[in-house]
Amino acid sequence: MKNSEENKHEFLFEKVNYKILLIGIGVIALGFILMSGGGSDDPNVFNEEIFNFRRIRLAPTTVLIGFGITIYAILKNPKK
Repeated sequence: MKNSEENKHEFLFEKVNYKILLIGIGVIALGFILMSGGGSDDPNVFNEEIFNFRRIRLAPTTVLIGFGITIYAILKNPKK
């Protein structure tokens, strides 16, 4: 009986923490997807789309919010 109690593995976080962590990773991935694109097929042609609102403001803000969510998921203690 004592041996089976010693072999029982315990996770570092609770189930809620892992759900919040996955949401944060998804938000970070969404931010990087929003950042992509805007290039030109021809290197001699400049494309103004690279400097639009989505790539300059929205995507980095989304990535930072995602990092905040993941930090919250790590620091959250569900036992309190």
